[in-house]
Amino acid sequence: MEGGTEAYPDLGRHCQLSDCHQLDFLPFTCHACLKVFCVEHRSCKSHECPKSDFNSRIVLVCEICSMSMETTGCKVEDHKAILQKHEESGDCDPKKKKKKPTCPVKRCKGILTFSNTSTCKICRIQVCLRHRFPADHACNPTSSSSQLLLKEPNNKFLTALLARNGKDCGNKSRASSPSPANPSVKAC
Repeated sequence: MEGGTEAYPDLGRHCQLSDCHQLDFLPFTCHACLKVFCVEHRSCKSHECPKSDFNSRIVLVCEICSMSMETTGCKVEDHKAILQKHEESGDCDPKKKKKKPTCPVKRCKGILTFSNTSTCKICRIQVCLRHRFPADHACNPTSSSSQLLLKEPNNKFLTALLARNGKDCGNKSRASSPSPANPSVKAC
């Protein structure tokens, strides 16, 4: 069954799915079974391609050394054999395993990921989101960062925090009017 019309017999092709046979002027050729399909049946799933994993790429990651290996067109049963061959080859070294960065706060086991990492603006260390505030991670400001923060008028909270110098906010004896040169936090 060829495609086209009476005027243009070489234009287009019929879908090779047994239930369809639609004439398509922009046909798709399946990369696995090399048959021609219409737009509705172009994916391997829609035409139930028997060779759908023909060129599929799967990346296997070794649990011992974190090395990644790309496989193409292998069956799932072969994945175990590939990992076994890698372990026996001598390339698999547990010392090469990449350790995931963790939060430096004491007793915190949080893993620092792209979405769970915050860099402190005062001490410039990376911590998890739970410890992102300076009071939560025992922040030790560097002299250059504290000078920069004191010069910024928009950052009143951090300026007040630096000015406290570790004083307890539960102090009951407060001055009646704090001076603008020495700001304090009134949230306590």
